Amino acid sequence: MLSCSGVGVTLGARRLFADVTLRFPPGTCAALVGGNGVGKTTLLRTLIGELDPDEGVVSRPKDLRVGWLPQDVVDAVGASSTVLEHVLSGAEHLTELEARVRSLERRMGEVDGDEQQRLMTEYARVQDQFTSLGGYEIEAEAHRVLAGLGFDPADASRSTTELSGGWRVRVALARLLLAKPDLLVLDEPTNHLDLETIAWLESTLRELPGALLLVSHDRDFIDATADVVVELAAGTTTVYDVRSGNVAAEEGGFASFVAQREERLASLRAAKAQQDRTIAAQERFVERFRYKASKARLVQSRIKQMDKVERIELPDRREVVARFAFPEPARAPRVVAELSGVTVRYDDDTVLDDVELVLERGRKVALVGPNGAGKTTLLRVLTGEAPIAEGEVRLGANVEVAVVDQHQAEVLDASRTVIEEFRTALRDEHRSMNHRSMLGAFGFPGDLADRLVAELSGGERTRLGLAKAMASPVQLLLLDEPTNHLDLASRDVLEDAIRAYPGTVVLITHDRHVIRAAADAVVEVDRGRASWFDGTYEELLDRRRSTAATAATPPPAPARRQGSDPAIGTNGTNRRREAEHRNARHQATKQLRRDVAGIERELSAVEGSVAELTRQLADPDVYTDGERVKGLVARHGEAKDRASALFARWEAAQLALEEAEAAYDVAP
Repeated sequence: MLSCSGVGVTLGARRLFADVTLRFPPGTCAALVGGNGVGKTTLLRTLIGELDPDEGVVSRPKDLRVGWLPQDVVDAVGASSTVLEHVLSGAEHLTELEARVRSLERRMGEVDGDEQQRLMTEYARVQDQFTSLGGYEIEAEAHRVLAGLGFDPADASRSTTELSGGWRVRVALARLLLAKPDLLVLDEPTNHLDLETIAWLESTLRELPGALLLVSHDRDFIDATADVVVELAAGTTTVYDVRSGNVAAEEGGFASFVAQREERLASLRAAKAQQDRTIAAQERFVERFRYKASKARLVQSRIKQMDKVERIELPDRREVVARFAFPEPARAPRVVAELSGVTVRYDDDTVLDDVELVLERGRKVALVGPNGAGKTTLLRVLTGEAPIAEGEVRLGANVEVAVVDQHQAEVLDASRTVIEEFRTALRDEHRSMNHRSMLGAFGFPGDLADRLVAELSGGERTRLGLAKAMASPVQLLLLDEPTNHLDLASRDVLEDAIRAYPGTVVLITHDRHVIRAAADAVVEVDRGRASWFDGTYEELLDRRRSTAATAATPPPAPARRQGSDPAIGTNGTNRRREAEHRNARHQATKQLRRDVAGIERELSAVEGSVAELTRQLADPDVYTDGERVKGLVARHGEAKDRASALFARWEAAQLALEEAEAAYDVAP
């Protein structure tokens, strides 16, 4: 069993943590949480022996098998082996046992008598150990683990050099899971996994016989795996049991951790208040009688008592309470973007196939689906970066698009301060806003806005990239894995920002809590298709569970009446009718939607002309030329009349569209 006592680490002049005492018994899972930059990864590396502590002791049994998945594991994946070979290399203990079995078989044929009997006894023991550890099924187990992590059977023979960074991380994780070490240590294991793979990993980790220590900022993942939560804050660790109690049973382990932490902080604040009052009384006594000889002994006694008091320190959490007040973007049409029959191919591979999608003003939409299903491609279609083979992409009139991807933090200028870098993203009309207030909402209050970008952690850089993208709101904001490297407090900031953002947001993330908190619609992207679900992620999961239960216990077939369709009343027919209904609704309203979009574009152009003519008429110098004034006034009146007529047409077209859609929605 791994344990540590009084461990502390100092980097330069900064003391990361001290007096850390932990133990990791077999069969338990500990989740290590804390803000970006507090030293979580350093603590992991100290525990497994990559770093020596500056103080304290780490106890590791000599025969303890430790599996370690760092965040930068990509370079450690074998460059000359196949996927299967690299995964099987994790079971070195079984390879050694197998070699021992083969050696004993050979030697038994070379000797006789007592020596042969001794070798046979040893052979039976080693073979039994090899069998009990699953040695004969190890390759089948390797294939099962790879399948659970999203690999196709054919991928087993691929060279690891052909894989992207995210898939190499999965290979490294598969190797560790196959090895089944005594202690498995994972640093942000869900960063490169899709939702289905995360769910598979949760169930797999729960079945491991050894101990598990992980760093994660995914609440749902912690809920599913952790028995204890270890919080690293204010330079030390606090351990919380999150499997027992009413809160854990009703709301989950992470909610139990939060509740216990708040109770502990409340007790700590009360104890500190009492201690402060006691110390203040002692200080008043010392100050009052400091110069009286008759009280000198008492004064010295009180001073010594105060020197011995261990002062209670409250953790300086600097929890961010985000209050967002985004500037309003330019007026957006009801339909911000629309994809009609969009197909995208790369070489001979169809990534998106006949996708129909309508994004409306103000919606917060989450894209979910397996890695490689086309979620990022769908975002790139909306920005015009991905060429489409068939179909049409239409943005509403005046709709501007901004993108925040997982590499956003890498393009920041490290030589600038936070506030200088933030200001580079502001438009002229937004330069008068309170920049420090906005940065404070994104976790850079006060002096933190004056830090150099070079000094920021990965999570802080991601937050700054988000602040830049959202400071001058556009009508359509696309977020591709923005939660990578964000700690729990920063993810809360992201959730609040998405909810408060005045435009339409399309979000790709593997964090189920962020999806539940921020999205009001879900689009499932899989096998080239994109399926819209108008509801929350939790409602989608409920529907899936209900559908699975119905499929598991199908109702009895209804009695067939003469002349009736044999499929009437079946789920397949209902789904087919729903699909036909949606398609008919889309086809019937397609021209109306195009009419609305066309009028909106024309109205936008005319309103621009009215604004320009108004600006010219506001210039005093214009009125020195009578003929020019007459012409401007006439053109201004015509433009206003044209705008008024177009607006009336837009209202009529919009009403017709809404009535047509409503008629299809209520149709039997």
